[in-house]
Amino acid sequence: MTQIGLAVPTASRNAALRIPLKALFVVLALTFHTVPAWAQDMPANVDGRRIIAADQEPGNWMSTGRTYDEQRYSPLNKISDQNVGQLGLAWSYKLDLDRGVEATPIVVDGVMYTTGPFSVVYALDARDGKLIWKYDPKSDRNRAGEACCDAVNRGVAVWKGKVYVGVLDGRLEAIDAKTGQRAWSVDTRADHSRSYTITGAPRVVNGKVVIGNGGAEFGVRGYVTAYDAETGKQAWRFFTVPGDPKLPPEDKAMAIAAKTWHGDAYVAQGGGGTAWDSFAFDPDLNLLYIGVGNGSLWDPKWRSQAKGDNLFLSSIVAVNADTGEYAWHYQTTPGDAWDYTATQHMILAELPIDGKPRKVLMQAPKNGFFYVIDRATGELLSAKGIVPQSWTKGMDMKTGRPIVDDENAAYWKDGKRKLVTPAFWGAHDWQPMSYNPNTGLVYIPAHIMSAYYEHIPEAPKRNPFKSMYQLGLRTGMMPEDADGLLEMAKGWSGKLIAWDPVKQQPAWEVPYVTIFNGGTLSTAGNLVFEGSADGRVIAYAADSGKKLWEQPAASGVMAAPITYSVDGEQYVTFMAGWGGAFSTFAGALSLRAGVRPFSQVLTYKLGGTAKLNEPAPLADTPEPPPLTGDLAAVDAGGKLYDGYCSQCHGIHAVSGGVLPDLRKLTAEKHQMFLGILYGGRVPDGMPSFADAFTPEQVEQIHQYLIKRAHDLQQEGGVWKTFTAK
Repeated sequence: MTQIGLAVPTASRNAALRIPLKALFVVLALTFHTVPAWAQDMPANVDGRRIIAADQEPGNWMSTGRTYDEQRYSPLNKISDQNVGQLGLAWSYKLDLDRGVEATPIVVDGVMYTTGPFSVVYALDARDGKLIWKYDPKSDRNRAGEACCDAVNRGVAVWKGKVYVGVLDGRLEAIDAKTGQRAWSVDTRADHSRSYTITGAPRVVNGKVVIGNGGAEFGVRGYVTAYDAETGKQAWRFFTVPGDPKLPPEDKAMAIAAKTWHGDAYVAQGGGGTAWDSFAFDPDLNLLYIGVGNGSLWDPKWRSQAKGDNLFLSSIVAVNADTGEYAWHYQTTPGDAWDYTATQHMILAELPIDGKPRKVLMQAPKNGFFYVIDRATGELLSAKGIVPQSWTKGMDMKTGRPIVDDENAAYWKDGKRKLVTPAFWGAHDWQPMSYNPNTGLVYIPAHIMSAYYEHIPEAPKRNPFKSMYQLGLRTGMMPEDADGLLEMAKGWSGKLIAWDPVKQQPAWEVPYVTIFNGGTLSTAGNLVFEGSADGRVIAYAADSGKKLWEQPAASGVMAAPITYSVDGEQYVTFMAGWGGAFSTFAGALSLRAGVRPFSQVLTYKLGGTAKLNEPAPLADTPEPPPLTGDLAAVDAGGKLYDGYCSQCHGIHAVSGGVLPDLRKLTAEKHQMFLGILYGGRVPDGMPSFADAFTPEQVEQIHQYLIKRAHDLQQEGGVWKTFTAK
């Protein structure tokens, strides 16, 4: 085929591109907001040039952040602050499973690609929500207990006729966008003896599909892998923490990191540092930015003798997108001890810093700071707290390091229990923020929350049961009684912050009743869209924060919305469905949201008149059987339950409604209790506990649950207050 030289943004520094004639037609067509017929014949016919030129076809949403800079800003303005009050439901699509929904949909040429629980992929007609095809990767549900935070998935990537999804059980799969059939599949797990999972959305850069893994809470070694988009062949792998110090480091980055770790306990523990969510890409610099997670174990004394920064935990790392070679890093929380991941959403933009334009990376990780960093060098330009912080006294701008408040946060030093703010879900978790270049503001779904951290006096041994947290400390302690839980829940709240990244201060804020509200979208119509944990979809004026529109969503909304257009009609889509970490592990506190899991795609347009589907009424709570165990058995059962079962069914057996509330077992389930624990419940993702508990221990847990069922009967009035908004 004839080759024609064309000046377009470079894929690597000082590199000249040679582009086929057909690709030239694509670029020219995008300039005139059209796609040629031959391109339309191939669904999801997206490549890097199309994503780079995304503003030339604003009706599409071709990558998870819409563009490689991950701004989640749309130039569409048919829906604006002047008419947003006329938005109505255009169509909805009910997903198969009512579990946590966290996906950002992709829309290309009138087709929407999105995911639901257990990594099921849906291709929908973006005009009316009709199903085109559905692909179920059949995630190994026996391993669902090895996922820390529900069977969630944050969406797909598309590239040259293929749709890519990371599967909860650790596979990365390519799907033919036209037929919905699998094209290839790779197992991304580096060690099958460890609990690796995938919940994040892939990115495709320079023809390579990039994906990280989860599992730090279960003790794994983190890494990011790039695979050839056409064949699935591994192109490169970047480890985020060092391996065995007795062996040579894999590369330059691991040689740097190894000097910051001490002892060898972290080898057995895994080290952590999983890159389970965010990436961003600068095609001019050819740098891929990786958000790196927390350590394993959490307690730095048992992980690394309480010494060293433990690179690259809780860091932003820049690597060459073609080779995975290390370029630079910035560590947001040196020696992380609180689960202060830096996996949170990163945004690339150009800001006026000291009167000069500067190409920056912005992030609000869990630790409560908002960072502005030079994205070419990793130099810290500014950092300010967005919420109250008890763990730090501020930022030392000379060193770029936070000043840790040992008295209030260093639980491993004096052995005292510490109440730390923010806690393990941070000031900001995975819910994406957005940046509006017109207002110059970043819209952050923020948390206000605290939790206790407590050092354990003896080095913990690794638990052989794979579906169990390996944290190395005590955390998440809560009262059992409803009154105490209600008081604690009132201290956990959320807010939408419109943050000025130049002035490093809020422009406006909107409060929410609890944490885990949805990601944000901003548009050229002077709008910010966000869903809420308490079951609403909302539009605010981007400049002032004035609420302009609101409708019920029939469930909590955590995912970030998108907007797109087809045939001249602009739409706004929210993925609704309560679930995830908050409503499983801290179920009691999540009840403040007053919602239930009910997973669906909700799409709105001006003048929409469709009816909202809502969940069926709940069944009455069954009468519990008599308590026959003594106090010792109940106490032992409570410890076993909180150690093994709480990550899914809630601390102290108070479920947030995503998975069964074990205080409400039917008489039949009580009779089958041993069989359920030993046999597992594969469709729900519950593993067998036959290797974890003796029959005597199973009965102790059973007696604890019966006791908690009787507690529920006595505290019924308080629980009604709990869900009042």
